[in-house]
Amino acid sequence: MTKALSKHQGFLYLLPALLFVSAFVLWPFCQLAYLSLTDTSLLGGGVFIGFDNYARAMSDRSFWRALWFTLQYTVVITPILMGLGFALALLTAPNQLLRQITRAIIFLPVVIGLGSSSLLWFWLFDQQVGPFNQIMVDLGIFEEPAVWFTNADMALTAVIISVTWKIVGFGMLLFIAGIQSIPSEVTEASLIDGTNYWQRVWHIILPLTRRVILLATLISVIGSMLAFDQFYIMTGGNPRGKTFTSVYWIYQNSFISFKLGYGAALSMILTGIVLVFSSIQVVLSNRSPQA
Repeated sequence: MTKALSKHQGFLYLLPALLFVSAFVLWPFCQLAYLSLTDTSLLGGGVFIGFDNYARAMSDRSFWRALWFTLQYTVVITPILMGLGFALALLTAPNQLLRQITRAIIFLPVVIGLGSSSLLWFWLFDQQVGPFNQIMVDLGIFEEPAVWFTNADMALTAVIISVTWKIVGFGMLLFIAGIQSIPSEVTEASLIDGTNYWQRVWHIILPLTRRVILLATLISVIGSMLAFDQFYIMTGGNPRGKTFTSVYWIYQNSFISFKLGYGAALSMILTGIVLVFSSIQVVLSNRSPQA
């Protein structure tokens, strides 16, 4: 009996995780895949219709417009989060008291729920009572209070500002972990060779934290591709549906228009796109040197 347990010990340790993933990931995913092949309504009923929902999605201009907007948002927000997060990590990585306090302050918004932070920034950007506009006017940046959510570009800018404030501390923490994992001998050797600070950043820190950068980029891209809360709360898809994200459009079809089957098909398409990004990250990560 002891030998049998020893032989399968690894599997027994893995079993709870396998059961959890099977129950809460694989089984729901299989249900979603089947649902996407039906015309099920939120009100009930539905029959198997094969790939009709996918054929319909191919000609759904609203979905592809929402997907294009989501990609634009992702392309804009990801470099901001990565660049600012890395810069903050460089500033606060040394374990000095003042930098540790600064690090903690920057990280604090991460623990706030995305819905709560979106409501906070929606109030801050309000034309009538929000202090953000008044600060911009007092600084001479704006001539008069701006109406942020009646213009698609300004609405996107407002969302990007709120998400950056909320998320950048998480990326900073990942980068700090990568920077602090670099062996001190490497840094000391570079100092002996007479390298300056920016040479160390470019030739030592960046190459040796490449895997962390790729991981943070993947998290940011997936999070941006699945963006919903901030747009639902701050813009509501307005003006004129120009700030609908992919997930927001899926929500509209599934729970507002009651088209669960069609919404499931859109979800499967979006899942496939996210899997492509994940696969690219895995390939790049495997080719990167490890710190």
